[in-house]
Amino acid sequence: MSSKVAVFWPGDYRALPNEWALPQAREATANLMSALRKLGKSPYLVEGFMTRPDQAIAKLGPIDDPMIGLFVHWTYAPHTVDGVVGKDNPLLLASNFSPTWPGLVALLNTAASLESVGRPASRLWSDARDWTADAPFMERLDQWCSTGSIAYSAAELKTPGPTPAAAAQIAAKIHERIKRKRILALMLGDTSMGMINGYFGPRLLYPIGFSEHKVDQAWLIERQGSVAENRVEDAFRFVQKKGATFHWETADAPDFTPAATREQLRGYLTVLDLLAEFQADCLGWQYQLGLLKLLPPSDFAEGLLNSHARPEGNGQVVITSTEADQGNLVPMELMKRVLEAKGLPAAVMFHDVRWGGVHEGRFLWLLLNSGSSSAYAFNHDEASLKGVHSYRQPAGYFPVPGGTFAGVSLPGPITWARAWIDRSGGLVMDLGRGESVALPDPVRESWRNGSTPQWPFMAADLGCRMETIMAHYMSNHIAVVYGDILDEMTALSQGLGFRVRLLAG
Repeated sequence: MSSKVAVFWPGDYRALPNEWALPQAREATANLMSALRKLGKSPYLVEGFMTRPDQAIAKLGPIDDPMIGLFVHWTYAPHTVDGVVGKDNPLLLASNFSPTWPGLVALLNTAASLESVGRPASRLWSDARDWTADAPFMERLDQWCSTGSIAYSAAELKTPGPTPAAAAQIAAKIHERIKRKRILALMLGDTSMGMINGYFGPRLLYPIGFSEHKVDQAWLIERQGSVAENRVEDAFRFVQKKGATFHWETADAPDFTPAATREQLRGYLTVLDLLAEFQADCLGWQYQLGLLKLLPPSDFAEGLLNSHARPEGNGQVVITSTEADQGNLVPMELMKRVLEAKGLPAAVMFHDVRWGGVHEGRFLWLLLNSGSSSAYAFNHDEASLKGVHSYRQPAGYFPVPGGTFAGVSLPGPITWARAWIDRSGGLVMDLGRGESVALPDPVRESWRNGSTPQWPFMAADLGCRMETIMAHYMSNHIAVVYGDILDEMTALSQGLGFRVRLLAG
């Protein structure tokens, strides 16, 4: 492999996050450059964050040297993918393993996006202050420098065995219902923030029993004006009566007021009307960027839709995937149907794979996403919103004030899932068993405050090694339910035509 190595910085489209991440980018770059030089390479930096696809095309397209994208905060996948797709020079995605800025989240999203368009890339990460002192990191970097790729153990990627008869029967009944009436997903906008791996489209959705109907998010602006004030007030009283706690007008968020929550509820009611108009079964909601300066964030509305206790509800959830991510929307809707068929609460949580750490000798993932968690995770009570906390979304990202739908997830056995597109264009369902874990208060608060404390929180053992997730998982997102529905989800996914991978130790 060439002695020269190009290092580049994928970036956010928004200026402020890039400014905030600059110290981390410089620190990680110094670490990476030192490591490469120690291995006899001559690294050079492609100057500046890539903040748009055209920049990636212009700056990365002409480079034939091996390349390393360095992820220290959230970035948009096209800011890497569009510059490297169609090329065959060795590509490495590297990240600092830190909860403060979601660099590893961006790495996972970009890796999955590259996989979906058939562009090979390797992954590497370190949580050491001095990367050259991290022996496994240096060994793997040396492997990449020598061969152009890194091989990780695939021992925990397993093919399902025979399905138990009871689980197969439940799956068959759900499959038959889907054959009789396919699932219609209402898509409010397109995938958010360039999430290439999150869009399946009709050609992939139709064979698995799903359809999509796209509605421009601009409809929300016009439709909200026709929502009657008494409906907003009724919804406002409902969420308070059911136990939600609102952190209005705090010292660090004086502009988050009851009026902001009312506007979020107006958005929720607008979406309810759209769902009713199109008789949709589930929802993908883009919410970011397009309406960022025009409407409050949709997090509180998304959390309500995913909860049994919700204004103008019927006691059932409406599966809602934030960022219009169909790779989570599909398994979330299927998991809901399996839970209902088993007589279990049909609550599904949407999370980022944000970070992880060792607690009492056990590696736990911090699952954390701004929207789309169900209240059930915080109270295990289908009739309540107790445990829900609404904090102002950080103003640096969300200029119009609005609250989150947050809380601390209760302990218990879980099943998790993710659907993704492999490089051949086929659909794969990743599945696993795990456990939501209750952390001691000081540990939990340290983890929360080290990331984004305004967002819903789950500490989870995903049932496989950390390295398996980092090396092989094909998304930054994950769908989680309480209870064991792995066998039913395996049978249902296979019946619908997915290739199934079980991630298990």
